[in-house]
Amino acid sequence: MSKPTKYIARLPDASGSIEYPQDEHDIWQELYSRQLVNLPGRACQAYLDGLERLALPSDRIPQLSEIDRVLKETTGWKTAAVPALISFGKFFELLANKSFPVATFIRSREELDYLQEPDIFHEVFGHCPLLTNPSFAHFSHLYGQLGLAASKEERVYLARLYWFTVEFGIIRAENNKLSIYGGGIISSPGETLFVMGNEPEIREFDLVDVMRTPYRIDIMQPIYYAINSISELDSIAEMDIMGAVKKAQQLGLFAATYPAKAG
Repeated sequence: MSKPTKYIARLPDASGSIEYPQDEHDIWQELYSRQLVNLPGRACQAYLDGLERLALPSDRIPQLSEIDRVLKETTGWKTAAVPALISFGKFFELLANKSFPVATFIRSREELDYLQEPDIFHEVFGHCPLLTNPSFAHFSHLYGQLGLAASKEERVYLARLYWFTVEFGIIRAENNKLSIYGGGIISSPGETLFVMGNEPEIREFDLVDVMRTPYRIDIMQPIYYAINSISELDSIAEMDIMGAVKKAQQLGLFAATYPAKAG
């Protein structure tokens, strides 16, 4: 999570407010309006319910205090303004304290469809609606606690769990209908449409398999793992997650299903 980035987070003033230039509000508005068209019938109901609760502004980047009011009322969470990228240690510490990190910058127009770094649209629009859901909030809290206590080597395997759930998780209902709950998909106009196509492989969620699956952050995902409902995150939270980490370490990674990154 800690590598060079071209983006610089905007800092709050003495009152805690962050001023964004109009062109950045315009990018938010464009992203927001595009996803409001893309998400019905694709995003899971728990996400759509959370989006309604948050009542995010469509024409401007919201202040974090606006989001905090709703999160505190629903699940006791809040946001934390952070730079573009933070260390694993800081990330786990925040989650363990029910604080969700939000990088206070927004992507450029050149990276409108897909962004490697987590910007404020990704964090707020992609993740915060589901933080109003008790199952998702509990899973995120437990994940932070586990990560905080884990070794550097174990955190690499935990990162894959987060990637294939919170970031790129999907739900496959009994009627085989797919819906999205991962914020990495929900905040990406391109990936929202891609995941519903015929190209990616959808696998049933298996904790050890998830931790053995390599991924790249700079491409559309070739593999997604599906759970049956958002409440299944409660069942996953009750599993021996660190035991699964040890088993995955012993078994090793699956072969990558994507080409190696050039250079």
